[in-house]
Amino acid sequence: MAEPPLMDRRALNRALLARQHLLDRTDASAVDVVGHLVGLQAQNAWSPYVGLWSRVEGFTHADLGDALLDRRLARIAVMRGTIHLVDAADALLLPGLVAPLYARDLEVNTLHAAPLRSVDLAEVTAFARELVEAEPRVSTTLGKLLAERWPHVPPGSLAHAARGTLPLVQVPPRGVWGRSGATTWTTTTAWFGADAVAAAPDLSDPDVLAVEQERLVLRYLAAFGPASVTDVQAWSGLTGLAAVVARLGDRVVRFTAEPSPGKVRPREVLDLPDAPRPPADVPAPVRFLPDLDNVLLSHADRTRVVADEHRRALQSPNGVVPGTVLVDGVVAATWRVERVRVDEAGARRRRERATLVVEPFGDLGARARRDVVAEAERFVTFFADDAVGHDVVVR
Repeated sequence: MAEPPLMDRRALNRALLARQHLLDRTDASAVDVVGHLVGLQAQNAWSPYVGLWSRVEGFTHADLGDALLDRRLARIAVMRGTIHLVDAADALLLPGLVAPLYARDLEVNTLHAAPLRSVDLAEVTAFARELVEAEPRVSTTLGKLLAERWPHVPPGSLAHAARGTLPLVQVPPRGVWGRSGATTWTTTTAWFGADAVAAAPDLSDPDVLAVEQERLVLRYLAAFGPASVTDVQAWSGLTGLAAVVARLGDRVVRFTAEPSPGKVRPREVLDLPDAPRPPADVPAPVRFLPDLDNVLLSHADRTRVVADEHRRALQSPNGVVPGTVLVDGVVAATWRVERVRVDEAGARRRRERATLVVEPFGDLGARARRDVVAEAERFVTFFADDAVGHDVVVR
């Protein structure tokens, strides 16, 4: 049997960027792009706006804000136990596919597992459903109301149980650009309607579940491939996906990936037969990414897009992660926006000037530096659209 073709790290990088719309912006709608990417990580409400601005030609804040308000998009906890922005179909599908991740958390969570062993989780779930479907609730209120029935359990643990057993949508205006609101939850049934929930795949049927698991892996490859089984598991938070991948047969093709730095053995990676795999020398433009963009988080081996030493530099004790800048397809800098108040005579509200500060990891070179400045000048007017003036500083 012939050895699978070899793909070096740069070829893997260009394939990833192509299907992430980071080589060329797409003219597809923001909703369609979110669906193709199987969601964007969205713990911070502003993050998907940045991710979509760098991927979608002509993207505006209203393209996402309006889609949240009219329920074409939603913010919900799915892959890796984190909040993602997903389309309506995935909001109804993904919670069921990743349910084992949440069930496991309720068994082992260091803060909540022990107190929750004294309650019937099914009863907590049923009562929590009644509460959040009667009206959307913030977590603290939900916990207090549940604690009226189970006073011996901390309210935070009861609210955690509800989040781990119910598909809960974060209700706007949270997530809408320029508006604020507490994190308020209701169920997908209340938000999208019982008919939409009934039309979603029935994952209690083992055959349907198997089909949707296979489809999930194929969708992952379409957005993040070529990738290994370990990569798929790192993205989803699920384990045991080797058996799912084994069922894919000739729906996938196989390559040998260049070993990661410090590793000796090459890895097998899978891909869709007709997925884009551009030449490794295709130019990659400068792109600004949000703090937790999925392109940086969705592989066990992330060296195709960020060097290990730079990835470690992005970590911080307080959990605050900076935005990043792709130069020639890889993370080469971080960015932040600093605001300074501008006093204007007769102004009725606070006015600010915004400065986008870019911190490269090393010397960018003259041409790349010019490209970073040019993209930064466009980006800062989008990100700080409420500012009265904008500046760019590249350290």
